[in-house]
Amino acid sequence: MEFFADLHIHSCLSPCGDDEMTPCNICGMAKIKGLDIIAITDHNTARNLPAAQEVCDAYGLLLLPGMEITTREEVHLLGYFPDVPTALEFSEMLRTHMPKGKNKPKFFGNQLVMNSDDEVIAEEDCLLIGASNFSLAEASAQVKAFGGVPVPAHINRGSHGLLVNLGMMPEEPFYPTVEVWRHLPCDEAALRGKHVLHSSDAHYLGDIQEREHALRLDHESVEELLNWMRSVKKETY
Repeated sequence: MEFFADLHIHSCLSPCGDDEMTPCNICGMAKIKGLDIIAITDHNTARNLPAAQEVCDAYGLLLLPGMEITTREEVHLLGYFPDVPTALEFSEMLRTHMPKGKNKPKFFGNQLVMNSDDEVIAEEDCLLIGASNFSLAEASAQVKAFGGVPVPAHINRGSHGLLVNLGMMPEEPFYPTVEVWRHLPCDEAALRGKHVLHSSDAHYLGDIQEREHALRLDHESVEELLNWMRSVKKETY
């Protein structure tokens, strides 16, 4: 079966995310665009996932709980988790490995924690766009230890992409799934034997992906999606 997905969306909790990227607005736009599955992946935190889960359930969308982790090498790594409580537990652990600097909203942007009615219930004061003290390998191992799947983000784009930052795809740890920024070329050798995600990395509502990227799964569930990401792609010749 085919399910249309956008698995890299930032809410208003990410300082670089627009304040209009609230749980209700994100889910409403995803529904309008015909998506079946979304992942909200804020920088180094999962605090908007409980509200997102409630709204996704109301809209009939599947939420893949996630976040975008910044490693010591300044590589962006998507971590996807089996449920919201696990993502929150990981988020609290990760917080202890982040720099102690405070957010400056006028400079970096707001970091808004919302409820399912799109009401601000808190403002995150820890600056979320800093790098953790985990290396790429350590962060990947931590995601796996929490039952999740690590997926390098936009590997071919910007200073935070794995191929741009490190100059190569590491042999270890092995990533069965990677995210590629589809608007730029990517070394085909780096993608051999891997599943490839094409997501929006949306920071504004209009950037949320259209009904373009389909995942072929036996059924629609977080467990099925994570198992697919963990599996080694079967090459066809």
